[in-house]
Amino acid sequence: MREIIIKENEAGQRFDKYLKKYLPKAPGGFLYKMLRKKNIVLNEKKASGGEKLSSGDRVKFFLSEETMDKFSEETESVESFASSGELSVIYEDLDILVLNKPAGMLSQKAKKGDISVVEVLTGYLLKSGALKKEELKTFRPGVCNRLDRNTSGLIVAGKSLLGLQVMSELFKSRALKKNYLCIVKGCITEGAHIRGYLKKEERTNRAEICKEPSPERMSEFTPIETEYFPVAYHPELTLLKVHLITGKTHQIRAQLAALNHPIVGDYKYGERAFNDVYKKRYQIEAQLLHAYELILPEIEGAMSRLSGQVFYAPAPPVFYRMIEDIKWQHGIQEALEVLHWRR
Repeated sequence: MREIIIKENEAGQRFDKYLKKYLPKAPGGFLYKMLRKKNIVLNEKKASGGEKLSSGDRVKFFLSEETMDKFSEETESVESFASSGELSVIYEDLDILVLNKPAGMLSQKAKKGDISVVEVLTGYLLKSGALKKEELKTFRPGVCNRLDRNTSGLIVAGKSLLGLQVMSELFKSRALKKNYLCIVKGCITEGAHIRGYLKKEERTNRAEICKEPSPERMSEFTPIETEYFPVAYHPELTLLKVHLITGKTHQIRAQLAALNHPIVGDYKYGERAFNDVYKKRYQIEAQLLHAYELILPEIEGAMSRLSGQVFYAPAPPVFYRMIEDIKWQHGIQEALEVLHWRR
């Protein structure tokens, strides 16, 4: 007999879903049969699988260790996670972490062997003791939003199932406000609220932007919406604050490039010769796009403590080098304030 006590980060899910995670190689029919025969019980009682688990619930498996091993899946070693890298933690509580992702790191792995925020996060939690290796069978910490590999800034991660569910829903419903900083080519002197349509081309990993697709192509595109405000400008460059409203892949990069204001350092959507000049001058290693501010709405229930919270992520050093070096025509004081208020 094996007994498992449900932890906080496993609570809130259906019992049958938990069992499928704990014994991922077991056929569904086998699990339901074991429930009917009371070979798997919940809190000493026969269970259907539809029960919602709570922290402290007790699950007993009256199965042989050979059967348990046969249907289990070997989890990665603690060492493989713990050595993955360092995290820049902006905020942490029992349910979530708010991180400042560096440019160059994936939000989630794209293929086997990748090291992403998720792997580094898992290593961090294992090392701190907030997560046990055994718990990886039924719960994996994860990110609630994603940034492009070469975009830096705020990522919210779930340490518990509750944290993942609540924060993921806030991002999905656009209930929270996401603000970015970027330095773009050209002089922008006035803000704008821009709308359009985006189509992601999987083969080239590029986004196509248009104002209004033809009726026969409308189904290929997704509506997008962005606001931007110039903080400081110069004949060749503008520091923009961007409010990302819809949040599609490459949205800010592609939409600004379509307006002839590509982000400095963005070779996918920008101009190579222009980028090369500034790359050499300021040692730019990635597009100058940074998710710097996250404003949470009113939140009800178990995570109401986060209602109205505002999180900031310090910008990468290259932003400071450029802001302080360039002779801005307008907004130098505003530019310094927006970078330094939470540095």
